[in-house]
Amino acid sequence: MPSPYRALFAAPGSKGFSAAGFLGRMPLSMMGIGVVTMISQLTGRYGLAGALSATMALAAAVLGPQVSRLVDQYGQRRVLRPVTLFALAAAAGLLLTAHFEWPDWLLFVCAAGIGCVPSIGAMIRARWAALYRGTPQLHTAYSFESVVDEICFIFGPIISIGLSTVWFPEAGPLLAACFLAAGVFWLTSQRATEPVPHPREQHTGGSALGSAGLQVLVATFVATGAIFGAVDVVTVAFAEEQGHKGAASIVLALYAAGSCVAGAVFGLLHFRGAPERRWLLGICAMAVSMIPLLLVGNLPFLAVALFVAGLSIAPTMITTMSLIEQHVPRAKLTEGMTWVSTGLAVGVALGSSVAGWVIDAAGAKAGYGVPAVSGAVAVAVGFLGYRRLSRPAPQRGGSHEHHSEREERHVA
Repeated sequence: MPSPYRALFAAPGSKGFSAAGFLGRMPLSMMGIGVVTMISQLTGRYGLAGALSATMALAAAVLGPQVSRLVDQYGQRRVLRPVTLFALAAAAGLLLTAHFEWPDWLLFVCAAGIGCVPSIGAMIRARWAALYRGTPQLHTAYSFESVVDEICFIFGPIISIGLSTVWFPEAGPLLAACFLAAGVFWLTSQRATEPVPHPREQHTGGSALGSAGLQVLVATFVATGAIFGAVDVVTVAFAEEQGHKGAASIVLALYAAGSCVAGAVFGLLHFRGAPERRWLLGICAMAVSMIPLLLVGNLPFLAVALFVAGLSIAPTMITTMSLIEQHVPRAKLTEGMTWVSTGLAVGVALGSSVAGWVIDAAGAKAGYGVPAVSGAVAVAVGFLGYRRLSRPAPQRGGSHEHHSEREERHVA
C-alpha cells in the first residue's frame, strides 16, 4: 500500500472502523441483486423481482437521510443498532415470505422495511472527517473509501448471485444480512472514534438539504445514478443478445474496476484550485464517456469502453465528499453525505426503469442512449448550479471551525 494510504491508519482505531465499514457496506451491492436472483429462482417472476428491488431502493432513498439525521443528532451507536435490528427483522421476513410462498403484499412490506438500512459509507466517512478534518489526509481517506466502495461492487454481486444459484436461493440475501449485522455491531462497539453528536444544533437548524450547494450535488447525482442504473440493465441485455449473458457480470466488474484504479491513484495526488471546478470536469468526463457505448458492437469493445468510463467515477465522488464538507455544517455531515447517496438511489431506479422500457421497444444497443442522455442532463444541472457550489457557504456558527479554506489549499 502506498505510504499516504498507510499513513492514514496511524490514527488509533482507524483500522478497526475501516474493517467494520467494509463488512457493513457489502450488503449495498449484495441485497438488491440477491433478492432479484432469489425471487426469480423461486417464482420465475422477473417483474416481481424487479419491483421488490425498486421498492428497497426507493425506501432507502426516503428513509436513509432520516436515519443519518438521527445519527448526527444522537450518535451512531444509539441509532444504528435499533435501526439495523429492524432492517434485519424485515430481511428475515422477506426470506421467510419468499420461501413459504406467503402473499406478495407481505414481500413489499418487508422490502420497504429493509430500506431503513443505514448508510455505512457515510458513517465511515464521518469518522474519517472527525479524525482528519482540515488536513490533506482527509482527501486520501475519502479516496480510500471510494476504492472500498468499488471493491464491494466488484465482488458483492458475484458472491450473492453465486451463492443463490449454487447453494440455495435465499443464500445471497442471507449472507448480506449477516454482513450487515457483523459490520454495524462491530462498528458501533468502537466508541473512541465515533463522531460527537450535535443534538442542539441538529434540532434547531433544519435539514442539511437546506444548503444550496448540497441541493446542486443531489440533483446532479440523480442524473448520475440514472447512468449507473441504465448501464447495469442495458449491459445485461446486450450480453444476452450477444449470446453470453454470464459475461455481463465480468464486464460490469471492469466498469467498477476502472473506478477503483482511478480512485486509488487520485488519492495519491494533491490538487490546488477550486474543487468545484474539478467536480464539474468529472461530471463532464462521465457524460462524454457514455458516447462510445452507443457505438459498441461486441462484448470486448464494451468491456474496454466501460473500463475507461469507470475512470471518472471515483474521482468525481471523492471531490463530491469534499464539497459536502464545505457546504454542510459538521452537525449535519452524515445526513449531507447520505442525501447524495439518496440522489444516486433515486437515479438508479429511474435509469434502470427507463432503460428496460427502451430495451423492450428498440433493443439493447439503443438502450445505451439512456445513460448518454442522463449524462447530458447531469452536465446541464452541474453548469446551472455551478455558481451555488462556488459561492462561499454561509456562516455555520463554528460548526466547521472555518476549515474549508485550509482544505482548498492543502486537500483540494
